[in-house]
Amino acid sequence: MNNPWGKLTGIRPAKIATKLLARGMTDEQVIDYFVTECGTEYQKAALALECARALVPVREKMYENGVSLYIGIPFCPSRCLYCSFVTNGTKQAAKLKPDYVEALKKEIAYTAEIVKENKNIVETVYIGGGTPTSLSAGLMDDMLTCLENEFDLSRVREFTVEAGRPDTIDREKLDVMKRHGVSRISINPQSMNDETLRVIGRAHSARDIRGAMALARERGFDDINMDVIAGLPGESLDMFKYTLEEVEKLKPTDTTVHVMSIKRSSRLNEYLSDYDLTDGGTVSKMVDYAREFLASKGKRPYYMYRQKNQLGNLENVGYALPGYESLYNLYIMEEIQTIISMGCGGVTKTVDRETDRIERIFNVKEPKDYILRIDEMLHRKDILRGEIPDFRHRISEFKREL
Repeated sequence: MNNPWGKLTGIRPAKIATKLLARGMTDEQVIDYFVTECGTEYQKAALALECARALVPVREKMYENGVSLYIGIPFCPSRCLYCSFVTNGTKQAAKLKPDYVEALKKEIAYTAEIVKENKNIVETVYIGGGTPTSLSAGLMDDMLTCLENEFDLSRVREFTVEAGRPDTIDREKLDVMKRHGVSRISINPQSMNDETLRVIGRAHSARDIRGAMALARERGFDDINMDVIAGLPGESLDMFKYTLEEVEKLKPTDTTVHVMSIKRSSRLNEYLSDYDLTDGGTVSKMVDYAREFLASKGKRPYYMYRQKNQLGNLENVGYALPGYESLYNLYIMEEIQTIISMGCGGVTKTVDRETDRIERIFNVKEPKDYILRIDEMLHRKDILRGEIPDFRHRISEFKREL
């Protein structure tokens, strides 16, 4: 089985390159380490190095006592074929949304007090999911108002909301986000081929994607990320090329190229024999084409990560125009800043910059559990106050929940 990353099994190859550079290695020495010691293909070693280099100017501008905030919204219009995230279809879960937002507001307020006590500065905010824009404009406004009232966001450098599904985007929601200072959004087509969108369970067309992008531009959003997936069931190299070319016509500032991953709890894995998976060699050609094509559009790779069971043992890469690299993506992938997560399925990571020690705090995954056990979720955050004794117990409890 081909493995372009050689002996490396971790999800963050660029983090290795970052550490080697910090030790004083030259670019040539870093690449030689990957190729000679790890058995990595030269092209992948160069990719890891380029992503590590992109981090250098970003790291220099980080706030000394900065933190990032993540808020999870676990609702979607439908569940995609390949998805393993905790999501709840709109029709089935609509009645949970108001109670979920009320519980989330409690966690936001509780967490904000801790951030104030610790004299942290909020540097980035990222609202993901699920699909955050599956909330109504009213609920989104309620949540963002709470966030704005509880946290000091005056020094935020980047505020992202995943508006991933075009069938959840409208003028009112975009205006709510703009009014609350959201500076970056994601509109994620995955494919621009209508038949593929039908196969993977996306209840929208390529035309809807184009319309959502036009509306977002009209409402004043200039920094927009778009995601595509290489190796979707039934797609050829030419179909993938078409997707990328159509996406770039829309001029996103940031394009993330994911590689199809067969996730254990996805519908795809459950019915694997029903689908025509793309072979690893073709996916590799898709990835190579993406890098060359996006480079021709002025975009460079700046962050990357790997997942289990990715076709061709490949990787996911974010490409951005210079100056549009997502700070949050860099911070979470390089694990160089504490990221405080709120909402169900959230995983808070505390980073000690002096020792590189990382601790994790887990929230429950299901919205019903989150609503019922919100007080428990609040007190799990007490570790951020330095209250460590129950930490191992909380990890064990999380593993039982899995």
